[in-house]
Formats: sequence, structure tokens, C-alpha cells
Amino acid sequence: MWHRTQNELAARFEENRPRLRAVALRMLGSPAEADDAVQEAWLRLSRTGDDSVDNLSAWLTTVVGRVCLDLLRQRTARREDEFSAEPPATGDDPEQRALLADSVGLALLVVLETLTPAERLAFVLHDLFAVSFEEIAPIVGRSPDAARQLASRARRRVRATPPENDAPADRHVVDAFLTASRGGELGTLLALLDPDVEMRVDRVVQNRGADAVARFFTGRARAARTALIDGAIGFAVIVDDQVKVVTRITVDHGRITAMDAITSPAHLSELVIQPF
Repeated sequence: MWHRTQNELAARFEENRPRLRAVALRMLGSPAEADDAVQEAWLRLSRTGDDSVDNLSAWLTTVVGRVCLDLLRQRTARREDEFSAEPPATGDDPEQRALLADSVGLALLVVLETLTPAERLAFVLHDLFAVSFEEIAPIVGRSPDAARQLASRARRRVRATPPENDAPADRHVVDAFLTASRGGELGTLLALLDPDVEMRVDRVVQNRGADAVARFFTGRARAARTALIDGAIGFAVIVDDQVKVVTRITVDHGRITAMDAITSPAHLSELVIQPF
């Protein structure tokens, strides 16, 4: 009897798995973390059973939402840790970057990186998966009206983001890249990089290919700020109010195709650098 019940429970869970993974992938932007969140939902269901669950789909969405929210808050706390010297470990398979880009959408992924965890959850669940604010409220620990306001703020940011083919919009690609670099989010870095990206330092190629460049930047960029460099988008590394390095960024169709770093003090002194 127990064996048959577990099989039936597993079958019901598998019916919900594609939707749960889609929710987690859009929340986390990481295939590996999305799979972990879905697996945690199954473990909780297998321990609890479904006897007291009126709406299994809604219950599972709530569990996955809470797991994702916890992971996003951990990321935020990690980014605020100024003393973390070692790049965080990550379980993302670099080969999954195409899946990530196709499933999440690069433009949306970039914008979601700028939202707070609660805004991100409220927006993804309501606007992308039609979950009611009454269901979202307990997940974020707010009232339904407050959850509605979270989603509204997130929606305004999404709508305010310029199209990817508009040159000024490249700034949000750089912003997302630096955020992912500081947070050690290899999967997001890979999604933002062209497979054939080149990183040059003082015109000499240092790294070639998305995997090499992403791994170089994982856990770095703590002193970097998005900037205009002679009118071109990029970022500047500023230490004690002194610009140490600037990197011009070339973006094509939402992906970074080239990174040109300048470290020469003589060359830096000739540039017009405008940090944001």
C-alpha cells in the first residue's frame, strides 16, 4: 500500500515538474539551482504526503517559491559580504547556458537581476505564471496588497528597460554582468557572454571563450562600476577614488562579444571616464 501510494504521489509530482522548473528557472536564472529547488519540493512532498493538500499544484508552487526566495536572499547577503576573497562554488554546467538563455530570455534575465528577491518572486509568479496575490502574499510574508505593490514596482522596471537594439540599453547588460560577477553566479555570466567572446588587456588577448571569461570574473568585480569610457559603455575599477582599470564592453543582441581592458596609467589619463 505504501509503495503504491508513493508511486501515485511521484506521478502527481511529475505532472507538475515542468511548471515548477520553469518557475524556478525564471526566479533563479540557474539551471542547477532550479533543479535543486524542484528536488527540495519533491522531498518535502514525499515527507508530508498529499492527504492534507487541497491543491497540489498551488502547494508545490508555494514550496518552490519559498525555496527560491531563500536562495535569492542568500545571494544578496553574499554580495554584501565585502570580505569574501574566494569565488563561490557553483554547480552550473557551462553547457546549459543555451538552455538558460532560451528558457528565461536574456532581456528578462538581465532585468530580473536588478530586482529585490521579493519583487522578483511577486513579478515572476503573478505576471509570468498567473499566481494570485493571495497565494503570493504568504510566500513573501506580506499582505496581498503589499504583494501587488511588489509586482507593480517590478513591472514598471521591466517596462522601463529600453529595447536590446537600442545602444543605451547596453548599460543594463553591463550592470547584470557586474552583479553576477560579484555574486559568483557562473550560470548568469555564461548567459550574458557570447560563446566566442574575447577578453583583451592592453590589446593582448588574455581569455577567449565564454567559459574562460566567466570563470575569470566569477567572484570578482567588487570594486567595478558601470561607466562610460569616451562615450562607450563599460566599467571602471575604482580603488580609493582612483581609476585603476577600465574595460570597454561590446554588446551584440544582448550578449557581450568583446571586453577591452586598459590598465596603462598614461592611457587612462587620456580617457573621459563617467561612472554611473
